[in-house]
Amino acid sequence: MIEDELRAAFARIEESTPPVGPVRAAVDRAVIICRRRRRRVRLAGTALAVAAVALVGFTAMAPRPPVPTAAPALPTPVSEPTGALNLLLLGVDQSAGSRRADSILLVHLPADRSRLYLVSLPRDLLVPSQGGTEKLNATFSRAAGSGTDLAAGYRTTREAVARLTGVRVDAGAVLTYPGARELTDAVGGVPVCLPEPVRSVHTERRFPAGCQRLDGAAAVDLLRQRYGLRDGGLDRDRNAARYAAGLLHQLREKGTLTDPAQLGRLLVRIGPAVTTDTGDMSLPALMAADGRAAAAEPVTVAFPVLAERTGHGAYEPDPALSPGFLDALRADRLAQWAAAHPEQVTALR
Repeated sequence: MIEDELRAAFARIEESTPPVGPVRAAVDRAVIICRRRRRRVRLAGTALAVAAVALVGFTAMAPRPPVPTAAPALPTPVSEPTGALNLLLLGVDQSAGSRRADSILLVHLPADRSRLYLVSLPRDLLVPSQGGTEKLNATFSRAAGSGTDLAAGYRTTREAVARLTGVRVDAGAVLTYPGARELTDAVGGVPVCLPEPVRSVHTERRFPAGCQRLDGAAAVDLLRQRYGLRDGGLDRDRNAARYAAGLLHQLREKGTLTDPAQLGRLLVRIGPAVTTDTGDMSLPALMAADGRAAAAEPVTVAFPVLAERTGHGAYEPDPALSPGFLDALRADRLAQWAAAHPEQVTALR
């Protein structure tokens, strides 16, 4: 009798219980959506890192946070930052146990996101310091020293650039030469157009005038050259800008910045060297802003300096041109300034 009553009670409960099939399907859909959202965030971060590398071939400086042990919270929607943005990108050489920022670019994204402006800052440019002035690349080596604290070197250089220009540096990136070599090979080489032939003082390699595709070893060789060039380090800065534009063009032509599969493969190859410093903004927000500006060919502009070096082998800002340039940078009018001063624009073809 008791058994019959229990069976009847369980039967009534089963009738009132909803089918498990739809519930299980809903749970599965939620898991898939969650995974897709997390993947989009990871890919956006990768894209920004690769895009930052593409701008000047430099890996971002700030260390990555440790991998969380708990499941991450679902991302909240982010809006694209408005107004002009400035990214500081550094190329770092290593020799004799020291680290020097040989290539320094300030990448300006105008508020209209029409294109990128690559501003070459000479490594030997005199900038304000606590004791007076010092070379711009000295700010990096002074902080980084002979150790591996690239983040400290980046921070001091970022502060120096902010004092010099009067603009906020919103994010930044750094790449050592081994990283540049690996990245160049990973994208299948980088097209670079040189106005004059270049002979390497390190390897005797000869780069003819005209357009050519460089593999990783050749790209690093070119980026290191300043001896024998007509304007020395200034010509090296121009070649670094040409390399940056070529790398960005290569990634854009291959669709790497918008193809998750390509981005994933590239990350696997260079991922250990890629980290990002995004400042106060999220990776997806920065990537959205950068992606729109990168659709057009960048404009490369040289910071105006006096042609003659000082007695310390340094460059001083051109008193006639640099005030107007800095005003244009702060007011987000680099397009007009570049059009009015074509001699300060580096030809990419």
